Amino acid sequence: MSDYIVSARKYRPDSFETLIGQDNIAQTLKNSIIRGQLAHAYLFCGPRGVGKTSTARIFAKTINCSDPTPDMEPCGKCESCMSFAEGRSYCIHELDAASNNGVEDIKALMEQVRIPPQVGKYSVYIIDEVHMLSQAAFNAFLKTLEEPPAHAIFILATTEKHKILPTILSRCQTYDFNRITVDNIVKNLRHIADKEKISIDDESLHVIAHKADGAMRDALTIFDQTVAFCGTQVKYQDVLKNLNVLDYEHCFMLVDAFLRGDYGAALMKFDEILSKGFNALHFMAALSSHLRDLAVSKSAGLEALLDLPESLKLRYKEQSGRCSMTFLYEALGITTACEAGYRASVNQRLHIEFALMKLSFLAQKLSGQNRQETKAADKGTSQVQAPVQTSSEADDRQKERPSERQASAVQESPAQPQEPVARRRQARTQASSLSIRSIMAAGDEPEATDEKPVQKKEEVPDDELIRFKWKDLAAKYASKPRLANTLSSSTLGITMKDGAKYVTFSVLNVAQKDWVESKLLHELERTFRDITGSDKLYLRVSVVPDNEVKQTIYMPSEQAKDLMSKNEEVKNLVKDFELDVK
Repeated sequence: MSDYIVSARKYRPDSFETLIGQDNIAQTLKNSIIRGQLAHAYLFCGPRGVGKTSTARIFAKTINCSDPTPDMEPCGKCESCMSFAEGRSYCIHELDAASNNGVEDIKALMEQVRIPPQVGKYSVYIIDEVHMLSQAAFNAFLKTLEEPPAHAIFILATTEKHKILPTILSRCQTYDFNRITVDNIVKNLRHIADKEKISIDDESLHVIAHKADGAMRDALTIFDQTVAFCGTQVKYQDVLKNLNVLDYEHCFMLVDAFLRGDYGAALMKFDEILSKGFNALHFMAALSSHLRDLAVSKSAGLEALLDLPESLKLRYKEQSGRCSMTFLYEALGITTACEAGYRASVNQRLHIEFALMKLSFLAQKLSGQNRQETKAADKGTSQVQAPVQTSSEADDRQKERPSERQASAVQESPAQPQEPVARRRQARTQASSLSIRSIMAAGDEPEATDEKPVQKKEEVPDDELIRFKWKDLAAKYASKPRLANTLSSSTLGITMKDGAKYVTFSVLNVAQKDWVESKLLHELERTFRDITGSDKLYLRVSVVPDNEVKQTIYMPSEQAKDLMSKNEEVKNLVKDFELDVK
């Protein structure tokens, strides 16, 4: 027991070569040593467990090593390297700013800086978690940090760069450490497992690497925890059970249920996941991540964006082949919206179950749309390929069926003013179906379909239809509330001139009139023609007279006065009780 050392300490990097995932920083520091261009202050910042303190120690060892390698690595054999490895070095000092964050601690450090190193060329001061220093301590440290003795070098390490004063940042060379990639973590864990003679599969290593979230120290800690649970024979299911991680298999089965439209299976799977103690929000986040990986797998050339073992990449490729890109896009929209509204939901389980049901119905909805589009395309193709008739043949066929032509003409004629709108719309629908049936019966009369849109566009709608369709125009612009409100509250004036109808709608003031005429009038006119199905419509804008503008009452005192003016009893009540309505 006394000989055991955790992997995070046992396999901590002790040279630039063994530093993981920070190659650019290691190369920059080695180049500065080779060229003799050492700064007096460095700032290493980045997430936890990415090698900030380890890099500072390696750098301090290398600049004091009496016999470095040609590649600027510490030799590990000289007195300076040996003393540091044994913890008795007098030229490399480590200070924890979390527990030494006062002015007195900085004063003691300033006194210590004056002492030259006993072994080596430089006295290196590594201050970890430097953002924990107080404001006064930072100010006391400024002068020493700006002009230290020639033998002193400061290396500051922090996870929260934004908490450091700008005056400190301006005196340091700043190095930003990146999170370690999943592949690099997996390679390092594989190397350590081989050394420790531990049998573990790649899927388990990827689970540990994802759980570590870019921190090598966290990955090694989780690795030790897994080995303590499983022993030297580590199984994938044991890793999932120990780390309480959601298995990829659940997400694969859920997507299969979505594609089948089986919302019952999806809800049962969700209940099973909850019964195992998983957080519902984490489950939805895992499902979103799974859909994202499917979208990436579906696009060729994006395999580098998947931090997965090869066996899982093949499964993602297979399932993504059965999913349309539209389905994945819409599904991601549903899951991300569910995540965003989860915390605000009163019934959080129902909130997620409703999202799962929408996902289950999504595939059927999209497949139905595709079938309709395919039928429409086939129908259009068949119409294009219909045999072309000569004008004489068409005339003969028209003579053979005068009753059908007369019925169509009656149905296509403008409705009488007293006829209800619904009845006129039904008449147009019947006319369309009658014409199509006659074309299908003849099998060779495409001219009728070409004439109908022209007849419909030439038709001048009556006033009742125009007023009815004006509501649809306002609804078209629901995304622009101000414009929609202006249209819906407008007073319409309809006049007939030169075989066309001019629709004049009102706005409140001249500024609104100028804005509509310059920016929107042509668009509104085109949209309204499409809604009514007539080109014989023109829009005009007018301003409501001042005496017709209704003044909106906002203030409570104004509302009270208005009520008093309309009701004598309220006025007497206010007078009797001497109420103040100002």
